[in-house]
Amino acid sequence: MPVTFQSKAYENITMVSKDAAKLLDMMGHSGTVPSALAAGDIPGALERLKTALAAAEAKGEAEPEPEENDEQDDTSGRKKDTVGIALRAWPLVQMLEASLAAETAVMWE
Repeated sequence: MPVTFQSKAYENITMVSKDAAKLLDMMGHSGTVPSALAAGDIPGALERLKTALAAAEAKGEAEPEPEENDEQDDTSGRKKDTVGIALRAWPLVQMLEASLAAETAVMWE
């Protein structure tokens, strides 16, 4: 089931629940859906997220996870494009930064 992040300062962001849960955990949130971050809680959550992403990148965990027995695209013989958590987090980081500047909450459902 998808999770949609909303803020008055940014466009809505929808992502699969697995990725959303991982990012919420990185922000130090319980992962409860639906929920929200008050404007005053955004600086800490943003800092925790950036720190966790930097740590994951340093460990090589921010890269895409290879899928089992799925090294090549069946139709073209090329490797499938995959996206790591660092790239998936980018729109959420942008939303948090915009919400921080606008002093508005971020909600998700």
